[in-house]
Amino acid sequence: MERYPGLSPLPDRIRRLEELACDLWWSWHYRAREVFRRLDYQIWRDTDHNPVRMLRLVSRDRLVDAAEDRSFLALYDSVMHDLDRARSARDTWWSQGERPAARGAQVAYFSAEFALHQSLPLYAGGLGVLAGDTCKEASDLGVPLVGVGFMYPQGYFHQHLSADGWQQEAYEKLNWLDAPIEPAVRSDGSPCVVAVPLGDRTVLAAVWLVRAGRIRLFLLDTDLPENAPWDRELSARLYGGNQETRIQQEIILGLGGVRALRALDIAPTVWHLNEGHAAFVVLQRVREAVETGQPFDEAVAEVRRTTVFTTHTPVPAGHDAFPFHLVEAYLSGAWGSLGGLRDAFLALGAYDNGNGDGQMFNMTALALRSAGAVNAVSQLHRDVTRTMWAPIWPGTPPEQAPIQAITNGVHVPTWVAAGLSKLFEAYIAPDWRQRHDEEHMWDAIDAIPDEDLWAVRQALRADLFAFARERARHRWTDERVGPGQIVAAGTLLSPEALTIGFARRFTAYKRPELLFHDPDRLARILSAVRRPVQIVYAGKAHPADDSGKHHLQHIYKRAMDQGFGGRIAFIDDYDLHVAHYLVHGCDLWLNTPRKPLEASGTSGMKAALNGVPNLSIGDGWWAEGYNGVNGWLIDGQSESRDQAEVDAADADALYRLLETEIVPTFYDRDSAGTPKAWLRVVREAIRTAMPRFSSRRMMKQYVESMYGLRSLPE
Repeated sequence: MERYPGLSPLPDRIRRLEELACDLWWSWHYRAREVFRRLDYQIWRDTDHNPVRMLRLVSRDRLVDAAEDRSFLALYDSVMHDLDRARSARDTWWSQGERPAARGAQVAYFSAEFALHQSLPLYAGGLGVLAGDTCKEASDLGVPLVGVGFMYPQGYFHQHLSADGWQQEAYEKLNWLDAPIEPAVRSDGSPCVVAVPLGDRTVLAAVWLVRAGRIRLFLLDTDLPENAPWDRELSARLYGGNQETRIQQEIILGLGGVRALRALDIAPTVWHLNEGHAAFVVLQRVREAVETGQPFDEAVAEVRRTTVFTTHTPVPAGHDAFPFHLVEAYLSGAWGSLGGLRDAFLALGAYDNGNGDGQMFNMTALALRSAGAVNAVSQLHRDVTRTMWAPIWPGTPPEQAPIQAITNGVHVPTWVAAGLSKLFEAYIAPDWRQRHDEEHMWDAIDAIPDEDLWAVRQALRADLFAFARERARHRWTDERVGPGQIVAAGTLLSPEALTIGFARRFTAYKRPELLFHDPDRLARILSAVRRPVQIVYAGKAHPADDSGKHHLQHIYKRAMDQGFGGRIAFIDDYDLHVAHYLVHGCDLWLNTPRKPLEASGTSGMKAALNGVPNLSIGDGWWAEGYNGVNGWLIDGQSESRDQAEVDAADADALYRLLETEIVPTFYDRDSAGTPKAWLRVVREAIRTAMPRFSSRRMMKQYVESMYGLRSLPE
């Protein structure tokens, strides 16, 4: 398609710039990013690193100059060679393994959200980031995977804070010309559109394609003129609307996603459901099998053999459950030859979670009963999940429930800062990116000189503060916010002070206000003479979570409180772009969930691999990641069942760690001003996170222990 109608074409010598911009592979290769930075750095910054939009704005004269610049062309040619190789390389990890049983394998990865880059806002938080990192890692390893999700024209909301800190949600329709998307086409070249039965009607869904190296992501979109106005809105927003909207979205994702893959001649051998939102995939696949004459029980068994399910939520209320009458109403057109077997299918999702509502159709229960391989996302989460869902397997002790643990990981090339990458190339290995999951390789991290490592860490902190000030300037000049809001945005932060980061979804169980349990004690810590501490907050509350919004508002008011001396900041509208600055630039990463309600948590992993130690409750990944020397464990050691008493004990433990260990270690400097003891913790954080908490380790585990590809028929 012609992406920029009416504009002059790119100079022939650099005509593949558009192809590079539309393949998100560029986003995790710093030399590819450098192509766009060098093309026009100011526009690169002004577009929040969106090369598709950038190519609409850069001047024709600049493009002509670039096409004649030998240095630029050398970089451009090298990057395009790397892109071609990434798409077609035959020496990947996947191809090198002895997997004769996996010949012709294809993994279909279904998720309600995908976070690949901020220019494609199809994500709300950790679930989407995990899905995006999984796709990127599959591309790097050569795993034959396609993603299936939604093309949300309005994406997730933009966060605006009122003068008193109340979150306000604003939805902005995506400008298709600015997004790295294109229509998915069938084998005959026609646009792919699928029909999805929904109640007593049929809804059409267009399929869009996003490219990410070797990986293709297919996204469903109901915003078509053939659909009724209310159906056009079904795919408009991520996690929007009421229960009726939610179940219709999940039917479209499950049934429509399978139908889209069939229309595109893609035949998965493994179906991976990332959380219960996608569980209706099972219904479509069972229906297909029954319509070929297969008995229902055999069809379910076949689906189970090739289905993998990952659950992320340790809180019963976080799992989608619908009244049976709602399920029957919206699935009435989907039964087909299953009409006489609908009771048997509904039984697969029947579950009473004990909240007083009685039996509901639970999407997680459906997935658990229909998947042959199930995993939680950390070792502690596995134990919690086995207990929580024990009724699914009556008579089986919880510790024997068929749920594995594959701890989440993060995509290292995406999240490591460029300055650190260069140090690793020089002192670890030139090919460290390809080998970063080799534990022994990171023993060489001790070879990095303290002065060099500290210089990079200081530069990253400075980048964070420059970013915060620039956003504050934008709020002041363009949005005319008041002086108090400018202070809250971080304009008074010190470039030399110990900086703590707290960035995640604002909700009660994450205890975002634990640090303020004793405001006076905290104020003394923050304002200590010659050893100041400051805190940077970021995050959104779900639009329907008033409790989370109140927590956020309280934090925001603390940031404007003169008693804290401008040492607390809140950076609004948290997204992938903001996240990079925070996990790179903070000195310490704070996490205070109410144990055991944190399934995994990946922001702390991203921080750690950038040399930002964690200060965290022993929940999620930190329960297995903390080793005594790579960060700090908050443990109030309270056995009380009273939450207030637990909070008080944990807060006291948090303060004591800051007062007696963390702050003194950070400010203990040698004659050259280098914090050698602190840098030992920095090194240990990197040494732990790189190999053990990377998506490379995670993806290999999925392939080898969950996908069962060694046992699939040749």
